[in-house]
Amino acid sequence: MANPTTNPKGKEENRTGGNQPMEKAREAGQQAFDKAREAGQQVYDKARGAATSAGEAAGHAATAVGQTVGQAASAVGQSVSNAASVAGQKAEDWTANAGSSLRQLGETIGQKAPHEGMLGNASQAVASTVTNTGKYIEEAGLSGMMDDLTEVIRRNPVPSVLVGIGVGILIGRLLRS
Repeated sequence: MANPTTNPKGKEENRTGGNQPMEKAREAGQQAFDKAREAGQQVYDKARGAATSAGEAAGHAATAVGQTVGQAASAVGQSVSNAASVAGQKAEDWTANAGSSLRQLGETIGQKAPHEGMLGNASQAVASTVTNTGKYIEEAGLSGMMDDLTEVIRRNPVPSVLVGIGVGILIGRLLRS
């Protein structure tokens, strides 16, 4: 190390012209800078960890909400499906009941109507037709009748359209009155 000397103010200086307090200040500054950088890195790491945790928590919350919404939508869909199934079953039951009632009406007409003569023949034909119609409705049900109607329309498209137009005109006239 260089030989120190005392200057007129009583402070030591290095003979080589170096300034020890300046070196110490520089080293202290470098140490302070390193510590500040280290502290900044720690703060950054903690903030990043907190942000990652918050992001994961938000992701979990969003997933939970998404699952809850999905479950709710599924439950609503299941409820609608069940309601439609119940409504369809009720319609089938009502159709079967209507067919049974119609069949019984045809049987009653056949028993109570005259059996002889021209009026007897006509009443027995009506009774037979009503009875057979009731049996068909009772056995086929609503879905069977819809399938049969679809098949008739498929085989006879032009007459089906004409019948549809005629029914539309009749309904229009009834509603206008």
